Amino acid sequence: MGTRVERDSMGELNVPGDALYAAQTQRAVENFPVSGRGMPESFIRALLTAKAAAATANVKLEQIPKDVGVAICKAVEQMLSCDNFMSHFPVDVFQTGSGTSSNMNVNEVLGTVASSILGQTVNPNDHVNCGQSSNDIIPSTIHISAALGLQQQLLPSLNHLSQVIKTKAESVDTYVKTGRTHLMDAMPIRLSQSLLSWASQIDQAKSALEDNQGPIYRLAQGGTAVGTGINAHPEFADEFNKELSFLTGIQFRPADNFFNYIGTQDAAVSLSGQLKSLAVAIIKIANDLRWMNSGPLAGLGEIELQALQPGSSIMPGKVNPVIPEAAAMVGAQVIGNDAAITIGGQSGNFELNVMLPLIAQNLLDSILLLSNVTRLLADKAIATFIVKEEKLKEALARNPILVTALNPIIGYAKAAEIAKAAYKTNQPVIDVAEELTDLSRSELEVLLDPEKLTKGGI
Repeated sequence: MGTRVERDSMGELNVPGDALYAAQTQRAVENFPVSGRGMPESFIRALLTAKAAAATANVKLEQIPKDVGVAICKAVEQMLSCDNFMSHFPVDVFQTGSGTSSNMNVNEVLGTVASSILGQTVNPNDHVNCGQSSNDIIPSTIHISAALGLQQQLLPSLNHLSQVIKTKAESVDTYVKTGRTHLMDAMPIRLSQSLLSWASQIDQAKSALEDNQGPIYRLAQGGTAVGTGINAHPEFADEFNKELSFLTGIQFRPADNFFNYIGTQDAAVSLSGQLKSLAVAIIKIANDLRWMNSGPLAGLGEIELQALQPGSSIMPGKVNPVIPEAAAMVGAQVIGNDAAITIGGQSGNFELNVMLPLIAQNLLDSILLLSNVTRLLADKAIATFIVKEEKLKEALARNPILVTALNPIIGYAKAAEIAKAAYKTNQPVIDVAEELTDLSRSELEVLLDPEKLTKGGI
């Protein structure tokens, strides 16, 4: 298509002939050839939606003509349904810290499309960006896109994972296994108790995320460049949030202090911390699954995960716990994302944070990764594993730590003597206890019953 000449306040430059964007976007493309990664699609979609809300609000407040506002909204609809949607938003994540380049990218694209719809010029700055600054629309979009990701992706995924774990726990409640502390044999537990611990972790993480949504639902929009609201109609923030809430189904509200929400990213940092906590829980669950599945002959071999793919390019028949491994890697990435977000959050200088694109990229990446991998963990690991009952019984029968149940009757020292003798002679603890105490076999069978021991008490 060749090129065309576009002009902005700094002069002229060539832009690809078929590009919907204009000069400011092209400058950013040329200035930031850093990673080859554009802003997340979910961020761009949220920013487009915010532009539609702003246009409608500005029409109601008589800040732009009605036909211009309608054209902008139609342009948003057209872009959101476009097949090669992201090709129009090429600006690298590592750009100006306010995200101005991405804001102008969207403004220029919508200006071009709206002008075509209306048959007259729709200005990217004066119309599409009316009542806005990059300094309030970009922080707002971080919150909007994160809120949508939580509501539409992550929280439903966590509900699904929790329910799958609880259903599986119910189905394996009759199985008793050797408990382990320090990776060493400990008192027995039911397999369902292990799983319900996982479910509790997920429910706790989900509750923490839900509790953290309040600050995310508050938006900087209306504060414009520094928080004073200059160049925005006094009622713009309220009208914008009403329109946005209608478009998204989420009840957004103006920030109680625009200076805070423009100059800091504390809400995003806090949300990222909760995502990190969830990542830690996912790693714990993944590692438990890997250990229980280990072997199948030389490891614990307590469960058998679903075989999904060959595990080795050289060892025939090898099958690996690929889903838990993927989940653990996601956890590691989310922890790394949180570190970047934490540093980004520190970069609020006076009236503006200047690492907004970095924060957006990493926050939305964490939400997406966790949303996807939790469903995989639920459906391809937890729901489908098989219990190896004989392996569980074999380990339980030889577990000298069962002697702990005799402490109230024979004392710690005598119980330790029995445990050591069982280890040394490789005998079942019940046989050794019968030899070294006055308790009868029938009494020992009751006292050392693994299933009974999973219920606690004396």
